[in-house]
Amino acid sequence: MKLTDDVYLVGGGTLTGFGVSADFDAHCYLLNGGDEVALVDCGMGTAAGLERVSARIRDAGVEPESLERLLITHYHTDHAGGASVYREQLGLEVATGQETARALSSADHDATSFTAAKDAGIFPADYDYPACPVADELADGDERSVGRLTVRYLETPGHCGGHGSFLVSGGERVYLLGGDAVFAGGKLFLQGIPDCDLQDSLASVRKLAALEFDALLPGHGAIALDEGRVHVDLAAQAIDRLAVPPNII
Repeated sequence: MKLTDDVYLVGGGTLTGFGVSADFDAHCYLLNGGDEVALVDCGMGTAAGLERVSARIRDAGVEPESLERLLITHYHTDHAGGASVYREQLGLEVATGQETARALSSADHDATSFTAAKDAGIFPADYDYPACPVADELADGDERSVGRLTVRYLETPGHCGGHGSFLVSGGERVYLLGGDAVFAGGKLFLQGIPDCDLQDSLASVRKLAALEFDALLPGHGAIALDEGRVHVDLAAQAIDRLAVPPNII
């Protein structure tokens, strides 16, 4: 699904509202920098999900085997569970924040809340979340190039401890790929898991509200290609009133 010449939506399950890949997949975005392309988040990496994401990548005029890099916002299963599968089958170099890198490389299912999610019946009982080596550990403010595009990593904890977002410039628009930090309508994604922290989440909203960007591309739900900052500002305004922005669930 083409969003602009720079970005395509190539994954996202029925639970996120688009149904372009497997049911539990979060939004997966293809960054097209001209002479280089990269994937942002990969969903759960089931056979059906990988097949459908690969088909969407081909629809964008890109052969999946030509991808070189997988950028991960955070370690939750719906965003990163398939990292090992994509790395092995497509030869991708995985890049993510340092805390997420530690959890992925060690398959720390307690840190990622995968164990808790399976115990709660959220994911299929036969699904596995294998370890994935991370080649590029990102610190706050680190920048990487994807062809003509510049991708800046931003630490935005709150939804979980290892959460990060990507600010992408150099194309038609400036894009905030915010993972699960903030959503359309100024909503947050707060859960009853150990590393979900309200105060960190509110601080991350303030951090993102200070940025200049055009498009908000979240990990779930509606996408705003123009005036994306309006949605982050709604969350920031609620915080300014000493309120908590509404929860997406």
